[in-house]
Amino acid sequence: MKILIHDHAGHPFEIQLSRALAKRGHQVLHTFCSSVQTPRGILTKKGDDPDTFDILPIGLSEEFNKYGLFSRWKQEKELGQAIVKAVLHYSPDVIISANNPLRSQAYLCEISRNKRIKFVFWVQDALGVGIGKALRKKLPIIGGGLGFFFKHFERSLWKKSDEIVLITEDFLPYMPSKLVKANRVSVIENWAPLDELPLMPKSNTWSREHGLDEKFCLLYSGTLGMKHNPDLLLRLAIHLRERKDIQMVVISEGPGAEFLKEKKAYHGLDNLTLLPFQPFEMLPSVLASADILLAILESDAGVFAVPSKVLTYLCTKRALLLAVPQENLAARIVESNRAGIVVPPSDSTVYINAAMKLINDEHLRVSLAENGLAYAHKTFDINKITDKFEKIIQR
Repeated sequence: MKILIHDHAGHPFEIQLSRALAKRGHQVLHTFCSSVQTPRGILTKKGDDPDTFDILPIGLSEEFNKYGLFSRWKQEKELGQAIVKAVLHYSPDVIISANNPLRSQAYLCEISRNKRIKFVFWVQDALGVGIGKALRKKLPIIGGGLGFFFKHFERSLWKKSDEIVLITEDFLPYMPSKLVKANRVSVIENWAPLDELPLMPKSNTWSREHGLDEKFCLLYSGTLGMKHNPDLLLRLAIHLRERKDIQMVVISEGPGAEFLKEKKAYHGLDNLTLLPFQPFEMLPSVLASADILLAILESDAGVFAVPSKVLTYLCTKRALLLAVPQENLAARIVESNRAGIVVPPSDSTVYINAAMKLINDEHLRVSLAENGLAYAHKTFDINKITDKFEKIIQR
């Protein structure tokens, strides 16, 4: 079949799925927004990619403004129109769209209905719920009304979709009951491209370049946006400032990274290294530089977002420390597989104590790391995952 997969962010596992489908004989075009600030996968053709596979970046006139309510709404229209042009040129049989902002998704959904293209809504976040909560915080007076609009706007797009793929059963309560009863809603949990994340030694070119090969390292890599509280990372860095043998590294861009940059200067935190997003090809070496890998997620984001960075972390044979809500899927995976320590995101003291427990217990770190890697090997089988998507596509 002729398939267009659009992933707004250009994440590693979505592009892996596109490659896997192409290797099975489907003709696949993978599109993504090249104007958004985010970590990405390998978004250029590789030597073993089949001729039936291609990649198309979708650029905007300016960098996509994630956090500007009105400017973002305007940019979502520009993005939606640009993706529609790609659809009209490519003429796919099926569109699978993930991470797409809601207004852009509406354009894709509409062109699919007009051209009788089957449309699969791949729900990575319950965006309407998340936007609503963020707006109520940011705009107390009108935020509730705007949040209601976005929640129902997203729901209308679900109703217009031919199939829906959820990354967690936690999203099922949000789904229109008619779609669930009609067996048009599937759950396929996210994964990480295990074959693209080879195990690396702690002492490698990247760690030596950044002076981390002989330091105990706690590392955070990924987005720091409205769903995250960078103050937790700051408090941990302040607590560890006298430990010359320990270095904290945060790899991110955007408001959270700017907050940490300002606070690092204010507190004189030489033990905190701040870096921009690194190329995906360097990620195995980057994560191998760590002794503990960190993830955070705000309390009220637990039911509408799942941090995919945690799944990547599991492939690296490193202990994990998560400050995320207990009900979150990532927390459940890490706890049930004993791959790390999970604490509530609301208490910095508990978070620091958990970090110190890991720092002081090498045996525990080794055990957690081995458990996490075992889970990744057991679960992240791209062939089995592709089978699931192929059944949906064929249906």
